[in-house]
Amino acid sequence: MVLQRIFRAVIMGPPGSGKGTVSERIIKSFGLQHLSSGDILRRNIEAKTELGLLLKACIDQGQLVPDDVMSRLIFRDLRALGQSSWLLDGFPRTVSQAEALDDAFVVDTVVNLDVPFDIIKQRLTCRWTHLPSGRVYNTDFNPPQVHGFDDLTGEPLVQREDDLPETVTRRLKSYENQTEPVLEYYRSKGVLESFSGTETNKIWPHIEAFLHRKLPSINENVA
Repeated sequence: MVLQRIFRAVIMGPPGSGKGTVSERIIKSFGLQHLSSGDILRRNIEAKTELGLLLKACIDQGQLVPDDVMSRLIFRDLRALGQSSWLLDGFPRTVSQAEALDDAFVVDTVVNLDVPFDIIKQRLTCRWTHLPSGRVYNTDFNPPQVHGFDDLTGEPLVQREDDLPETVTRRLKSYENQTEPVLEYYRSKGVLESFSGTETNKIWPHIEAFLHRKLPSINENVA
């Protein structure tokens, strides 16, 4: 019998870098619990929890959510997982949050998706969405049969505000300013592992091989 040890990881990368796809593959291949800070935020706001109301007030006023509030919110869900192995997505976003996470938990690995910003801009600004269904098209590699219209309904496609060129540029700049210090923090601790490339399908095998080396017993059955 090979006992599976607890393994805790963080995934980082700019918006549009493929974090969602890579996270899904890590969860499926290695059985980690997945926590997304965005999902946690939305759930608390919708449920109108005490922290959710505080979050909504900050967002409505255009203010950044204080680090201590974000940390309390995330840690509550992490503690609920007990002794499970997990993958954390979207947190930490500041060095203060990273330090708080280190005080509360041992982070084994930080997987960083290093995708060039010009590739991300091209990828995101080519996205068009059919809002009623959520179907997403990309004019580069997954275009609709008729330009500007959904394949199934024939209804018009729209470009979400997050995918507008000026919005993408602003989001990437914000990420760079806010998150570079976090990457440096984890680099200095020796737990950062960056994977560079322009396509998720080409980056993924390297991430998978790395995690297999880190977790040789992850797929063994525990009797």
